[in-house]
Amino acid sequence: MGKTIVWHKPTCSKCRDAAEFFETHGVIIDEWREYLIDIPSEDEIRDVLSKLGILAEKLVRTKEPVYQEKFAGKKMTEAKWIKALHKYPMLIQRPIIIAGNKAFFGRSQENLEQLL
Repeated sequence: MGKTIVWHKPTCSKCRDAAEFFETHGVIIDEWREYLIDIPSEDEIRDVLSKLGILAEKLVRTKEPVYQEKFAGKKMTEAKWIKALHKYPMLIQRPIIIAGNKAFFGRSQENLEQLL
């Protein structure tokens, strides 16, 4: 499957749930990346979007204050969303599990089970 990387925020309950799931099931994660500190480049965001099979707008956390203040109701191109996700990484949905050339959101047990 290749290297397994998780983009996460340690204080996020869904991220902690994913970490607990992986530990309980003996899933080895090669890299835990705190993406708010180690901010993904625009190229990395494009790569993850490709692996997720979604457009950038679907990666956006719309309940974040920065979304409400700067982006709510605006029409933006894919390129502009990618720039926004890089500039404001708190907008990126989490956790994201990247396993080789696939990626998925780790917000549900069903998704997490893909690594078993």
